[in-house]
Amino acid sequence: MRSIAEILSEELGQKLEYIQNVLDLIDEGNTIPFIARYRKEAHGAMDDTTLRALETRLTYLRNLQERRDEVKKSIENQGKLTEELSEAIDNAATLAEVEDLYRPYKQKRRTRASIAREKGLQPLADAIFAQDGQDPAALAEAYIDPEKEVFTVEDALAGASDIIAENLSDDADIRKKLRALVMRKGVFTCKADAPETDTVYRLYYDFSQPISRLLDHQILAINRGEKEGILKPNVTLPGNDGAALVCRAALKPTAFVSTFVRAAAEDAYERLIFPSIQREIRSDLSERAYNGAIRNFALNLKPLLMQPPVKGFVTMGLDPGYRNGCKVAVVDATGKVLDTAVVYPTFNEKKKQEAIAILSGLMRKHKVIHIAIGNGTASRETEAMTVELLRSFPDASYMIVNEAGASVYSASPLAAEEFPEFDVNLRSAVSIARRLQDPLAELVKIDPKAIGVGQYQHDCPQKELDAALGGVVEDCVNAVGVDVNTASRSLLEQVSGLNATTSKNIVAFREENGPFTSRTQLKKVPKLGPKAYQQCAGFLRVPESKELLDNTGVHPESYDAAKQLLSLFDLTKTGDLSDLPQRLEAYGTAKAAAECAIGEPTLIDIAKELSKPGRDPRSDLPAPILRKDVLEMKDLLPGMVLTGTVRNVIDFGVFVDIGVHQDGLVHISEVCNRRLKHPSEVLKVGDVVKVVVLSVDQERHRISLSMKQAK
Repeated sequence: MRSIAEILSEELGQKLEYIQNVLDLIDEGNTIPFIARYRKEAHGAMDDTTLRALETRLTYLRNLQERRDEVKKSIENQGKLTEELSEAIDNAATLAEVEDLYRPYKQKRRTRASIAREKGLQPLADAIFAQDGQDPAALAEAYIDPEKEVFTVEDALAGASDIIAENLSDDADIRKKLRALVMRKGVFTCKADAPETDTVYRLYYDFSQPISRLLDHQILAINRGEKEGILKPNVTLPGNDGAALVCRAALKPTAFVSTFVRAAAEDAYERLIFPSIQREIRSDLSERAYNGAIRNFALNLKPLLMQPPVKGFVTMGLDPGYRNGCKVAVVDATGKVLDTAVVYPTFNEKKKQEAIAILSGLMRKHKVIHIAIGNGTASRETEAMTVELLRSFPDASYMIVNEAGASVYSASPLAAEEFPEFDVNLRSAVSIARRLQDPLAELVKIDPKAIGVGQYQHDCPQKELDAALGGVVEDCVNAVGVDVNTASRSLLEQVSGLNATTSKNIVAFREENGPFTSRTQLKKVPKLGPKAYQQCAGFLRVPESKELLDNTGVHPESYDAAKQLLSLFDLTKTGDLSDLPQRLEAYGTAKAAAECAIGEPTLIDIAKELSKPGRDPRSDLPAPILRKDVLEMKDLLPGMVLTGTVRNVIDFGVFVDIGVHQDGLVHISEVCNRRLKHPSEVLKVGDVVKVVVLSVDQERHRISLSMKQAK
């Protein structure tokens, strides 16, 4: 039997040595961000996505091995574990295969077959299944026993048939082959419970698709429609191939073909095996779709979190609303709240002009440069008012910000702790302003599921979804790095090696002792031990430190190597280091690594960090689009070419913000000129793209766009 490391090596296409090193590092308590960044020599510079996939698969394989051991122990306790069966269990590649092998030995509730066994009919079933030419009816006469409620030959034969059918149903090889046949030739059908009623599921009212071609978003939509009592899905296998497969396995290749065994095999297929396989296939398809949805959500979440910040400017956040008005918050360049207000621009023209006057006063008073508008209720009217407002402020601009989760945050204990003096509505306006300034720092305060860049997230297994999205948040925070003196507790919690307790203690320590002045000072924080310090130190920045390296991604364990690198080129930490990576390449990375006593990947990272100390990796990405005017759906005409921002990437296309209240859809067939399996092959959330308007449906608020026709 192959080891887990060997399986992972083959599946991920990585050297066995690297895989084993990662397993050892994980078992030693190292986090994925730490392993990805600071142990590159050990794993051949795998990225965090690959390492996350490895960790997830490792958990599955270890659970599989644990289940194998449990099953073997259970069968052994029954005295039925053979060498052949033990080997088959060890070689089972999935939990489903293990359960199939365990099925005949698992304690069952009373069935027709178990009742027949209680009546002593097992020997009769065995004799008939031997198919040696004896007449089943003649064999059955010996088993008539009124005391056991076997009154006739027919009673005995019925019991024997039930036993044979259940034995065939428990055959792991039959189930495996039939499952593969259904996946290859089966058809997934769907009907409406009330076809005369119009719903969002109308597309699936009379649906039929080969299982091999079924798409994940179709499975998810049908599952939800079934849950709501609107759709009735089914897995079918056209023709007689399924029953024939079971009969071939049951009937012995002799001149005498037992019609009794054939009938029992057909009964096993219709009554026991196929209904069970149908449930398993539905479960497998759902699991595949949920995994795809989780993967897609994680794929969209990462670029959303990594959106370039618009830092260094006083920003006004507008949380639109009708009845309760538009909540306003002005924050300074660091996110500190300067002023708040509530205006009512949607009530009437007089109120709108009053709102413009109040906002104009705030903009002049605090020198506001950017306005962030939440994209929820009344955002269209608020945007129109903002454009009118900006006519008096030619240097200012605005941006529509995705406010998903802002209300969740504003009502949370964290928001109450952060802004005890503000009511819930004003807190959301602060959050919207800060989302423009630093999306990552603000979005980490919100449950990732509430951010809204996926599909069917509420239908997915929540434990797996939380783990996947939590991993993305952690990777993003650590990729950017965190200023230990300004980071919120919620942001610190995402740093490698830190938890709720140590994050709280860091905040308390800096409040009591003033800003941190070095990384080594972190060792004085209560409950932050050597292991936690090793994991977190490289990701925490200390701009106030006299040691330049404390404000870079260079880990303290590599400080000596960094200083040796500078010494090689007669440089100092205060000089111009912008060309250090080029100098290193010219000198010879391998030669320099040997002289600095460190691995080449780590040395390359050190050179990059020293060339741009304190750099934010998000600054290399396309800047968000800031606008000064407003576009409405009625202004759109087919053929118009516009620039927009990708807001969501899903199975069948991408939604693009083109500056109107409603995002437009670029169908997967209109993304580019080649066939795509998924739009994520070429696009991600936050990408700035050029699109052409194909059609506009005013009544249904739908905009159809094309990217390939805009080129």
